[in-house]
Amino acid sequence: MTRAGFKRMLAGAVLAALAAAPAFAAPLKILMLGDSLTQGFGLPPGTEIPVQLQDLLKAKGIDATVINAGVSGDTSAGGLARLDWSLADRPDAVILELGSNDALRGIAPEVTRKNLDTILARLKSAHIPVLLAGMFAPRNLGPEYAKAFDPIYPDLARKYGVLLYPFVLQGVALNPRLNQADGMHPNPQGARIVAANLLPDTLKLVAETGKAK
Repeated sequence: MTRAGFKRMLAGAVLAALAAAPAFAAPLKILMLGDSLTQGFGLPPGTEIPVQLQDLLKAKGIDATVINAGVSGDTSAGGLARLDWSLADRPDAVILELGSNDALRGIAPEVTRKNLDTILARLKSAHIPVLLAGMFAPRNLGPEYAKAFDPIYPDLARKYGVLLYPFVLQGVALNPRLNQADGMHPNPQGARIVAANLLPDTLKLVAETGKAK
């Protein structure tokens, strides 16, 4: 066999092997769009909620990347303003965690509702499954504010047919052992609890993408 013939045979064998090799799917991409809770304010690197949630998913055999799109201090308006930029990563699903800073600043609940509604409408039009992480208004703002703010999340979850985790800080809020000195942001242990609490609904979210293995 000539050298040229051998090279052609070798090239053919390589192409055949590549064609027969199993295709490896890219990791599922879950965008977590939020504020300082998502961003990991005050937390050591690697202990942020998205990182811990990603680790928990991998422990369940889910090859997923949880993209941290949290901006400390962001409001629902800020999240809406950067939505298109955040979606540039082409996520398969979104965990939406916004609104706590709206309440802390006393922003009118109807403004928060409108911003979150617009975000959810755009995600729906893009056929991106969503897990909505809810928040409750601080009680020092009075019962009327809470009455207007608290229903925003369940109302919008019903409207758009998305998954709802009613209170993102469930089991962590107001517990000094699970929060930093400011009393508002989880410490690493608290972040781990938040991630663990989000896991069951995140597994449902993964299933909704149709890409679960």
